[in-house]
Amino acid sequence: MPFLGFSRRTLLVGLLIGLGIIGVVSLILSYFLPAPPSKVTMATAFKGASFDWFGQRYREHFAKANVAMNLRETDGALENLAFLQDPNSGVQIGFVTGGVSNASLSSGLLSLGTVDYLPIWIFYSSGEPIDRLVQLRGKRIAVGPVGSGTRHTAEAILGKGGVSAETATLVPLAGSAAAQALFDGKLDAALILGAPDASAVQSLLRAPNVRLMNFPTAEAFTRIFPNLVRLVLPQGVVDVEANIPPNDISLIATTSSVLVRSDLHPAIVSLLLTTMVDVHSKPGIFQRAGEFPKPTDPDFPVAAAAIEFYKNGPSYLQRHLPLWMTVHAQRAIAVLVTAIAIGLPAFHYLPLLYQWIMRRRLLYWYGELKSLEISIDSKASSGDLTPQQAELDRIERAVSQIRFPLAFADQIYDLRGHIHIVRRRFAPQPNGAERAIAE
Repeated sequence: MPFLGFSRRTLLVGLLIGLGIIGVVSLILSYFLPAPPSKVTMATAFKGASFDWFGQRYREHFAKANVAMNLRETDGALENLAFLQDPNSGVQIGFVTGGVSNASLSSGLLSLGTVDYLPIWIFYSSGEPIDRLVQLRGKRIAVGPVGSGTRHTAEAILGKGGVSAETATLVPLAGSAAAQALFDGKLDAALILGAPDASAVQSLLRAPNVRLMNFPTAEAFTRIFPNLVRLVLPQGVVDVEANIPPNDISLIATTSSVLVRSDLHPAIVSLLLTTMVDVHSKPGIFQRAGEFPKPTDPDFPVAAAAIEFYKNGPSYLQRHLPLWMTVHAQRAIAVLVTAIAIGLPAFHYLPLLYQWIMRRRLLYWYGELKSLEISIDSKASSGDLTPQQAELDRIERAVSQIRFPLAFADQIYDLRGHIHIVRRRFAPQPNGAERAIAE
């Protein structure tokens, strides 16, 4: 049975068109709002480094969101940058220390903000105090692998004190390997770039035969290197009972940031930002609660999503839905907005379109009726109007089967009345005598 005057064929065609539109919209949304990957790779650093420690915390947080994070062990910040710039490396995320590069040297990367201070620890095993870099001349010093962020920073800092490969033995060890070499007497000093929680730093801070160098000229270094800041390690902060350290120690530090490829999925970026807050916002030896992460980076542009996150926090969907559902919810919202954008004007013009369609159907039969009337006029002289009568019967049957809404009932009755007028054309016409009598 026709619905609202439409035939089943018309309704079926309309349904197929609607499904086709939905399919096209779904394909477009799947392109512009793809599902987030189930696995990502992050470049960290060598074992025992702070980046390695942070990476493990990130991996635990990602696992809760059912995203597997692969940690790529590297030599440090410079190798991380190289991996991030190589589209075939598979690395989408990486830790970088401040000052090792910038946007002009490493394009296509975005920062999600600075996450921590990275103190520059210089541990030594000498019996006499060392508080000047020049005292490290002639010694065996671990400065990290060639090409690492630690090596880059170490050469810049030590160089200001006249310590270089020509005046000392620079050993390419870092992290836990450097700490063990210092314990074994294979080194005289080790420069380590890392957070206080890093395992290598903790083991050296608590080692009875190892000392931490005080930096009385820390303020001068912050003026020479704008990326550096001065920090103070308070007496007893590592272990109050054991009084570690035995006195306040001035340190210099750089900052670390999280860099991502510009094509990283927005959902992963949001998950990263949430992870950064959870891991880095806690109070520590050198920062207050909430001091990190920061929406600033002196070397790389901060992603727009990160700026929005720091300003307003996670979105409503991110707060209330698991990661895998947020994209589906965004697609549903996009479809709803599209439907409203199309539907509101359609609701205004749909009644007019419907009236036009109904009017066109009526006009079609009026056209058929008009053609029939012309045919009657042309065949009237022959007297044989049987084909025209059959055609009128066909029109009348067809019109009687049309199902129109009540609002068009008057027009239907008008059409039927006109059909009746045309049918009277087939009645026998009176001759002249009959017309005279009738008059």
